[in-house]
Amino acid sequence: MSTARPKIVVVGDAEQGLRRLGDWRAIDAQADVTVHHLPLQGQALIDALKDADAVVLVRDRTPFDAALLAQLPKLRYVIFTGTRNTTLDLAAMAARGIPVSHTEWGPSKDSTCELTWSLILGATRQLEQQTALLRSGQWRAKTAEPLAGVLHGQTLGLVGLGEIGGRVAKVAQALGMKVLTWSPRMTPERAAVHGATSVPLEELLGSARVVSLHLVPTPPTRHLLNAKTLALMQPGSLLVNTSRSALIDSAALVQALEKGRPGFAALDVFDVEPLPMSDALRQLPNVLLTPHLGFVTEPVYQRFAAGVTECLQAWLAGQPLVRQVAAS
Repeated sequence: MSTARPKIVVVGDAEQGLRRLGDWRAIDAQADVTVHHLPLQGQALIDALKDADAVVLVRDRTPFDAALLAQLPKLRYVIFTGTRNTTLDLAAMAARGIPVSHTEWGPSKDSTCELTWSLILGATRQLEQQTALLRSGQWRAKTAEPLAGVLHGQTLGLVGLGEIGGRVAKVAQALGMKVLTWSPRMTPERAAVHGATSVPLEELLGSARVVSLHLVPTPPTRHLLNAKTLALMQPGSLLVNTSRSALIDSAALVQALEKGRPGFAALDVFDVEPLPMSDALRQLPNVLLTPHLGFVTEPVYQRFAAGVTECLQAWLAGQPLVRQVAAS
C-alpha cells in the first residue's frame, strides 16, 4: 500500500449513522475519511469520489456503473451496506480488479415487516388525519366523513411471499385476516406453508382489501401495478409498497388514486429519492408517505457500521478482505 494516507469516502449516509455507531478510531489513525450525507449525482458525485482509494456505499442510493467507475482512476476498494446492491456494476469492478465487500443486514426483514404493518394500520385507522385534527384544535371532523376501517375479517393480498412477505402474513393471521398471495413462481404448497392461498394476480387485486408488495423487481415485474392492473382493485382498497418503486407505474398510480381505485396508498419507496417537492404524490389527500424507512432502524445501522469498519480495518491492514463479493 502507498505511503500516502488512503482516502476513504462514504456516500449516502443520510441518517448520519455510520460515524455515530461505528468505532472509527483505528481507521482515522491510518486514513482520511470523508462522509457525505446529502444525495450526490452528476459532477458533484464525481468530484466527491475522484480521489478516493476506497468508497463506502449506503445501500443502493448511489448508482455506481461502469461510466462512473471510469472517472475514478484511484479507486481500489468498494464496500456497500447490506447484502444486495442492485445499482453496483460488479462486472465493471471485476474488470478493473477492484474488490467489493458488503456488511451484514441485521434485523431488516423484521423492521420492514413492522413498517409495513405501521403503514397498513396507520392508513386503516386514519392516524395521520386524526392527529391533524387534534393539532388544529378539533376533536372530530366538522362534516360527516367515512370512518376508520377494521382489518379483522378482511382479505390481505401479498404480492410476493418471501422472508418479509411471510412475516407480514403471520401478522395478518393474528389479526384475523384471510391471506391471498401471488408471485411469478408461487405454488399452492408454498403459499400453504404461510397459511395463505395462491391465486392469480387478477383475483388477488380484485378480492383484497389490502394489497402489499414484497417482490424484488425483475424485467417481467417492472410496473406490475399499472393502469390496467390498478383498475382491478376495489374502490376502498389500500395499496402498500415497502419493497421497490419499480413495481408500480407511479404516473398510473397517481391517476388511479385520483379516481379512487385504489382508495388509498401507503408508500415507503419512490422512483426518485428523496421525493421531489413537485411530485404529484405529495399533493394527494389519499396517501400516507414515509421516506424509505423500511430498513432504517438503530439495530440495522449498528450492524452496518460494525461491518463497514471491520471491512476497512482489514483492507488497511493488508489482511484478507471481509465478506468479499464474488466477481460476476
